[in-house]
Amino acid sequence: MQPQVSALELRAKTGGAAIRKIPIARVELDAREFAAVRKVLESGRLRAGRVTQAFENEFARAAGARHAVAVNSGTSALFLAYRALLEPGDEVIVPDFTFAATAAMVVAAGCKPVFADVDPETCTLDPHEVERRLTRRTRAIAPVHLFGGPADVAALAGLAKRHGLRVVWDAAQAHGAEFGGRDVGSFPDAVCYSFYPTKNMTAGEGGMLTTSDAKLARKLRLLSSHGEASRYSHILLGYNFRLTDIAAAIGRVQLRKLPAALRRRRENARILTRGVAGLHGITTPRAGSGANHAYCLYTIVLEPKALGMNRDQFQRALLRHGVETAVHYPLPLHRQPIFRGYGSDRDFPVSTRLAECVVSLPVHPGLTRPDLERIVQAVREIVSTRK
Repeated sequence: MQPQVSALELRAKTGGAAIRKIPIARVELDAREFAAVRKVLESGRLRAGRVTQAFENEFARAAGARHAVAVNSGTSALFLAYRALLEPGDEVIVPDFTFAATAAMVVAAGCKPVFADVDPETCTLDPHEVERRLTRRTRAIAPVHLFGGPADVAALAGLAKRHGLRVVWDAAQAHGAEFGGRDVGSFPDAVCYSFYPTKNMTAGEGGMLTTSDAKLARKLRLLSSHGEASRYSHILLGYNFRLTDIAAAIGRVQLRKLPAALRRRRENARILTRGVAGLHGITTPRAGSGANHAYCLYTIVLEPKALGMNRDQFQRALLRHGVETAVHYPLPLHRQPIFRGYGSDRDFPVSTRLAECVVSLPVHPGLTRPDLERIVQAVREIVSTRK
């Protein structure tokens, strides 16, 4: 639960004057999104149509993929990727430290998730741990580009090729992230995105799949719309996961804004890192070799013993300075109630520790230079007072 601080505590910091809170995230909309939505509303064509098709084409080009399929959420994107690529009973190796949907949709698709530990520096799927958990039933891996930091694409793709596995990349937080000079959306087999409001770009809600496999793209498109090949002719058991033209109109504007937003996020992350790097008890985010982080989240790792305080105390201290924080994620997957029996803390020591020690600081494009300086000053003051 996010720590709460009363208005009296906030005012106490400035001798009675209220401190303006720095939010952990902020949706950046302007007249361009409003105008795009108004145009769709005035057309009377609200369902998935030409605007959605244009959004798909533009997103595919931006990601360096041949095809993109828009859907109503990132969760739907994951489900469709598993449903299209796998058969019931297949095993999928998933990082133990991620949002629940990555593994839950494996189950929803009739398959079995197998958890693997993550790299302690990048927080992404550890290729060596994947190798350890391969069985004769393994058919796919689902690496997550967590917090906007790319997983080790080269190692994981190479592993998949050696063992004949499919790859479903979870890029829900990684719009615009790159590996080896390529957008993460350009790698096979399927890449899944979310447009939830706190992501690097939004459509209000929504998701996207990218792939360069024309056959797979067609199957994903069929599955997303009742398996309908032509009017009232259903050739697959499908679903209604379509995106509306209203959401797509927002997404198209946000996509055009994405390069500038990424520059701001990366610059904000550099300022935060310069300000807090080297502080005793704090590890700043690290991208792996060849990776260009998209900083959907700026997540630090605390060492409670070194700091002399636990995570809740650290968050409360920051909130007294008016700095909001969040925890992504407080439970590793093996501790989630829906995944009881999938492993113990001893099986996943890295993800277990991360879940107890991670804290996300504000990094969004709406931050001003004074905001960033206040965040850095607050962290430094908190650390210094605990020595």
